[in-house]
Parts: sequence; C-alpha cells; structure tokens
Amino acid sequence: MMEVRRPTQEDVPAIAAIINAWIDETPWMDRDVPPEEIEAMIGKGMPQREMWVLGDPVEAYLSCEAEANHIWGFYCATPGQGHGKRLMNKVKEGRDFLSLNTHVPNSGAQRFYKREGFKPVKEFDPDPPSTIRELRMEWTR
Repeated sequence: MMEVRRPTQEDVPAIAAIINAWIDETPWMDRDVPPEEIEAMIGKGMPQREMWVLGDPVEAYLSCEAEANHIWGFYCATPGQGHGKRLMNKVKEGRDFLSLNTHVPNSGAQRFYKREGFKPVKEFDPDPPSTIRELRMEWTR
C-alpha cells in the first residue's frame, strides 16, 4: 500500500505534472498559468503549506493552509482509486473544520467532497485571470 507522506523538493516536478495533466485534459479548464510556473509555485509554496502526497512517484497531492484550514490544491493522477480519500483523511486528522474552493463545472470533485462531508457554502467569481466560477465548500467534524 502506498504511503501518505510529506513531499520533498524532489517531488515537485511530479506534483506539477499531475496538475498540468489535469488542466490539459479538462475541456472546460483554461490554462492561465504556464506549466513551468505551476512547478515554481509548488516549490515556493512548500515551506508555507501543509502538503501531503501519496506514492513514490507521486500519485496524488494535497496542499492546505494550516492556519486557515483551507485546502488550496488537491489533485489525483488516477481518480477513483481511493487516493483522494486517503489524503483527505490525513488532512482531517486533528481538525474540526476545513474549507476549499472547487470549480463550479467540476461536478466529479463536488460529488467526492459531498461524500467526505463538505457542504456548499457559496458561489463566486474567481480572481483574474481565471474566468471559471468557483464554489466554496466547508467541512465540520
């Protein structure tokens, strides 16, 4: 069984590859950030965020702003394998509240979050350059 672990800087390219593949394979998702910039953002954000990965090489990734209990990034290379649930269980440990934003057209993610106990709170327009409406969801133990 793959281990849930903290990523290292060596994992950054694999994490970025998962995110970039998702962007490129999602028809409604506009690419507003070049692939190399995504990799740089992950590497720069690693010291400031609570990050978890599954697998070596990385199969799934989650990034949480610990102080705000807000998930900023959550991607799986192979959805439907239980990887997301394992990462979500890990980030819920020791917490009574989490929030996240998901894209309104991302119905698959919303179904997963609802199964995990997240409830929709509000829709809102994204920060430019993104143009896809977002949905804030919250989980309370």
